[in-house]
Amino acid sequence: MFTYTLDNKRYHTLNYEYKNKYHCKIAKISLNANLPCPNFHNNHGCIYCSESRSGDFGGNPQEDLITQFYNIKKIIDKKWSPCKYIAYFQAGTNTYAPVEKLKTMFEPFLNIKDVVGIDIATRSDAINDEVLNYLIDLNHKTDLTIELGLQSIHERTLKLINRGHTLENFTEMVNKLHQNNIKVVVHIINSLPYETEQDMLETIKYLNNLPIDGIKIHMLAILKNTPLTAYYQKTKFKLLTKEEYIDIVIKQLELLRPEITIHRITSDPNPKNLIAPQFLLKKTILLNDIDKEMKKRNTYQGRLFIKNSRNN
Repeated sequence: MFTYTLDNKRYHTLNYEYKNKYHCKIAKISLNANLPCPNFHNNHGCIYCSESRSGDFGGNPQEDLITQFYNIKKIIDKKWSPCKYIAYFQAGTNTYAPVEKLKTMFEPFLNIKDVVGIDIATRSDAINDEVLNYLIDLNHKTDLTIELGLQSIHERTLKLINRGHTLENFTEMVNKLHQNNIKVVVHIINSLPYETEQDMLETIKYLNNLPIDGIKIHMLAILKNTPLTAYYQKTKFKLLTKEEYIDIVIKQLELLRPEITIHRITSDPNPKNLIAPQFLLKKTILLNDIDKEMKKRNTYQGRLFIKNSRNN
């Protein structure tokens, strides 16, 4: 059995990380602070992003954050009680505000019983020096994780998807956060327009050389009412099939350092908004098929990384 797992997975599971650290079940409660995205505000946003800005499964932005938290907690407690919680600021860009505003968002959760950490989703270009200093202070008060969207290391792709920041900017911020002992989780997307298998594997190889703690691997989802929809209909660029996606994810896992935690290996789009690919709607089947194929190949996260390290 792979070392970093408790449930026969062949990759470093988030469940393993949480159980190993907290010795209990951990539930992430997704919150919506209703903050804007600087790229959407200044540059029309990434072409794949919906109006919800990744907030389809977060709290109700019409409610204050504490009310969101407790409303979702009631649902979770029926399923997983007892457990402890991480306040997950998921929707929008959750450092794109003055520090005083950020304090009103994050600090109330420092005093809630059984909240063991805060997870903040943001962009590398939305953390200025003042915000970084605040995050350093916040990290001394709670178990802090910063999630940064990268999507791809390839500048041609970042430009095509209108990402709005450079690889250099992203890399600089990862290093700054790590130097201050703040955990970093990176988001990437497979099947971005015209990227080859080699392009996607190169993104993993690049991240292997950065001090990241976790990764979220997504499949590109084409959602209604996004610029990507029109681009897809016009160009008919190729999307990965389910089988191709599984193959590439496994190859990425084989290359990835085994100590990097896998926070997700598929996308989770809102069914009401999804145009393609339809296999994303059967998340459990997709995850099970990845497990089966890894077992069939007798492989695991880091297999090639370890092999290449020994050879060098």
